[in-house]
Amino acid sequence: MAFYAQLFNDAAPPLAPRPDPAETQPVLELLIYLGAGCLAGATAGLFGVGGGIVVVPVLLLVFAALDFDAAVATHLAIGTSLATVVVTSLGSARSHYQLSAVDVPLFLRLAAGMVGGAVLGTVLAGYLDGAALQRLFGSFLLLVSLYMLSGWQPPRRGGGGGTGVLAGVGGGIGTLSAMVGVSGGTVTVPYLVWRGVAMHRAVGTSSATALPLGLTGALGYLMVGWGHPQLPSGATGYIYWPAFAGVVAASLLASSLAARLAHRVPARQLRRLFAAVLLVVALRLLLS
Repeated sequence: MAFYAQLFNDAAPPLAPRPDPAETQPVLELLIYLGAGCLAGATAGLFGVGGGIVVVPVLLLVFAALDFDAAVATHLAIGTSLATVVVTSLGSARSHYQLSAVDVPLFLRLAAGMVGGAVLGTVLAGYLDGAALQRLFGSFLLLVSLYMLSGWQPPRRGGGGGTGVLAGVGGGIGTLSAMVGVSGGTVTVPYLVWRGVAMHRAVGTSSATALPLGLTGALGYLMVGWGHPQLPSGATGYIYWPAFAGVVAASLLASSLAARLAHRVPARQLRRLFAAVLLVVALRLLLS
């Protein structure tokens, strides 16, 4: 019996070693970031809303799963989202400009206010804890979801507004956007349409303003979070570079494909479904 036992033991193939969780976690993490980038790009292309409303909630979940310190997790999600806006808005702004869909004087007046507002927003965010920022983002997401579900469009008032008015509006949009990690288009486009700007020029001008807003906000979060003792490896200030790289790589491709699909799919039904998902996420953030 001992002979046969030894024979079968020698003939049996060795069991494959189990994968080390420390080796598989970075791969899984990268796949999640790529998925978030695909969702962000798709929503931007299909619904015309900034990818930050997808990126921030996904990063909050991932950072919680990675046991990032609660003192920095929300700030990292928002700062990283703003950093992705810088890259993703470059191609969009360039395309709209080439199509003469950017109102340059309007862009300059809005952008001036947005840059100042983004500076103020990052400073204010530095004084808030993660829970307060999550509630603020949840409130913003709630309003966006209700706006998308209602299908409401602002009536045209006419007139783009004076320099002071546009700078002030830009400042408000910049402050809010920097505090919640979005490009501001969800507010900018309806405002410009309300002021009588044609839809294609409102979208194009809003896409252009996302670049200075995102750049200022990202630099602000980088500086505000610089040297924080609870930052994870791979972060500079409140920007987590592994997440940034994965989201950007996927969103650039997904936004281009989604923009082509936007004319072939029942966008109204998809928009409502997406808004319903945002509503659930918003309520979870507000009630947790």
